[in-house]
Amino acid sequence: MKVYRPTRKKARIEMLPLIDIVFLLLVFFIYAMLSMAVHRGFKVELPLSSSAEIDPRALLSVTVRESGEIYVDETLTTLEDLPEQLRGKAGGLDDPEILLFGERKLSYEQLFGVLDSIRASGISRISLQAETAPSQ
Repeated sequence: MKVYRPTRKKARIEMLPLIDIVFLLLVFFIYAMLSMAVHRGFKVELPLSSSAEIDPRALLSVTVRESGEIYVDETLTTLEDLPEQLRGKAGGLDDPEILLFGERKLSYEQLFGVLDSIRASGISRISLQAETAPSQ
């Protein structure tokens, strides 16, 4: 008597679900990295803005406190030494960017003095930072 045996099909790996999972993981990690802000300065009380966005590509952070103290990353500096210190920390990079953190109660005169000093260092890409205002 002859026994019928079905032919064995070769096992195969479906690629579409695998591609979907890899794509979702990629998107998750991209959004996770974009949401992380690098701030190497001091904690200050920033002004509020309804359209504030953080740019993660910035190289240096300059923090100006209400008392007039100026910090490049976490190093205390003076207004006169700021351009030289920024040039040194930028390390000859093409078109570096500055994150400028100014306290909420800082006067315009002090803020514009720091802005002029940053521009004197040859850096023109300056991003003023603010906290996102709560929605109403």
